Amino acid sequence: MKTLDENSIPLEGLNPSDVANGAQNLTGGVPAVDAGVAVFLGMMVIFFLFLALVCYVFFAICLMKIAKKTGTKDRWFAWIPILNVLLMLRIAQKPLWWFFLFLIPPINIAIMIVVWMAMAKAVKKPDWLGILMIVPIANLVVPAYLAFSKMEGGSATAPSPEKSTPTA
Repeated sequence: MKTLDENSIPLEGLNPSDVANGAQNLTGGVPAVDAGVAVFLGMMVIFFLFLALVCYVFFAICLMKIAKKTGTKDRWFAWIPILNVLLMLRIAQKPLWWFFLFLIPPINIAIMIVVWMAMAKAVKKPDWLGILMIVPIANLVVPAYLAFSKMEGGSATAPSPEKSTPTA
């Protein structure tokens, strides 16, 4: 049997058309992907895409609720990917040029914390909750807490109507 070296595949009886079509079943060849593995990987991709969609919808709903609580206009920005950052800046009452700071990798984490702290303060919650946005599981709880809990000092949009009594 002729071989090029000890680690190569045998050359005798090798049909070049089989090699070109990928139909070789030789010792040392690359095994084909099993159909079950391909189905499993496909299902994993579908699962993670579904999970990403659920997280996106969750954060959009939370951001809309927070915008409603604070009386911020254009709440529908929460559903558009880049505009939701601008909505967060509006809720936090930060300048819109801070959007560009979200594009700088080391700085965007600090800016995100500052913005979430200001958003927590806007809904009359402790501002240290913004720091929890860097903690993996807490960053799912904090937006829901800010969105669905009651504001402690009443609504930020409409002051409570006081009944004025006529004075004589």
